[in-house]
Amino acid sequence: MFAEACNVVNLWYTDPIMGKTILLTGRPRVGKTTIIKDVVKMLPGRAGGFYTEEMRERGRRQGFRIVTLDGQEGVLAHVGIKSRMRVSKYGVNLADLEGIGVAAIQEAIAQKDYVVIDEIGKMELFSQAFKDAVWEAVHSDKPVLGTITLSSHPWADRVKALPQVTVIEVTQANRDEIAQQVLDSLE
Repeated sequence: MFAEACNVVNLWYTDPIMGKTILLTGRPRVGKTTIIKDVVKMLPGRAGGFYTEEMRERGRRQGFRIVTLDGQEGVLAHVGIKSRMRVSKYGVNLADLEGIGVAAIQEAIAQKDYVVIDEIGKMELFSQAFKDAVWEAVHSDKPVLGTITLSSHPWADRVKALPQVTVIEVTQANRDEIAQQVLDSLE
């Protein structure tokens, strides 16, 4: 049984290298999504996918929104959502994640020059459809730009360890230089 499990894990590392994937990681609110948005504006081709942003009411964070690069929006998680899938006080909305976020990833793989996935985090990793779409994107011939949890997570750690993936930690000290470095790497 153990040997079979090891073979499955080893297969992940022997997949052929296809496209180029750059994943930003770092502490919350360090500027990862801002960098993603800045890079997307400067890319020479068409990008598809999504990013996440905070939902605030009266100055307090109440949840997170999914926003596709073509303008669709949905709720990823919110304090008012009743769900078995929770991260802290936020209930996760798999319907919008999969109907909007996963669909945007799949469309980007099929029709765009770049795939944007912001973010690969605890909330998103409740969804097998999301994990499948990320895996497909990373193994496609399209460059992928995304963010990924800084915390250890078995599935996310496998993605970080793939040979075609470069993980860049964003900090207060380096965040102003990262956008141009990422752009140079993707062109």
